[in-house]
Amino acid sequence: MTTHDLVKQIHLKKSFLCIGLDTDLEKIPSHLLAAEDPIFEFNKAIIDATHHLCVAYKPNTAFYEAYGSKGWKSLEKTINYLNTKHPDIFTIADAKRGDIGNTSTRYAKAFFEDLAFDSITVAPYMGKDSVEPFLAFTDKHTILLALTSNEGAYDYQTKMVGGVELYKEVLRTSKTYANAENLMYVVGATKAVCLKAVREIVPNSFLLVPGIGAQGGNLEEVCRYGMNQQVGLLINSSRGIIYASNKKDFAEAAAKSARKLQEQMRSELEKP
Repeated sequence: MTTHDLVKQIHLKKSFLCIGLDTDLEKIPSHLLAAEDPIFEFNKAIIDATHHLCVAYKPNTAFYEAYGSKGWKSLEKTINYLNTKHPDIFTIADAKRGDIGNTSTRYAKAFFEDLAFDSITVAPYMGKDSVEPFLAFTDKHTILLALTSNEGAYDYQTKMVGGVELYKEVLRTSKTYANAENLMYVVGATKAVCLKAVREIVPNSFLLVPGIGAQGGNLEEVCRYGMNQQVGLLINSSRGIIYASNKKDFAEAAAKSARKLQEQMRSELEKP
């Protein structure tokens, strides 16, 4: 999916919501545990209830890898279901990969070719030769971790390096990579005031913004500092939507929670 297609979907649905499919067998409704594939059945129900309210889904691969081959099969079934039933939805493999050379190429092949995700999150710590193998897939998107919403982000990301905060140097350097036009960036919602500085460096790129809701991020603040002329934002919510209920009404509750965010996004899109 191109960014042009993504922008069209945002305006069509009046939404820039990304739903995180961080599916945990310890948290899903107990009645699903008797199913042959509880993870997929949960994901399918969430997707069926919310696909008209969001423009992207983001499975965090750790929640699937934790269950071994069965979990990986659930991930395969989930992405196949999305690509078959909802090809207009942007898909993100939240895998946070980051290695050099041929290893990164293999990771890219796994998620872009075998699983057919539209994008993948990548850690930039190992530099250019850990990122460009993903960017070599020119019909896909690489989402670079820039400024994350976790407490440990302050350990490195905001440290001064040569008079510049490290996350800013990551942003600037990444713009020199081959096919850098296919880069997107992760910027946590809890760092909303930093979005102004981020936009000064990457004014036209899409930003994946986690941390709304459970982590305390504010949607209006994120839009004020982060929205550009093409909207340029994907706001992720995971727990606040998919675990809105742990009873048989879980899908309806997820839709209700997603609708609440989508309506807020509609209001932001309608502002002058």
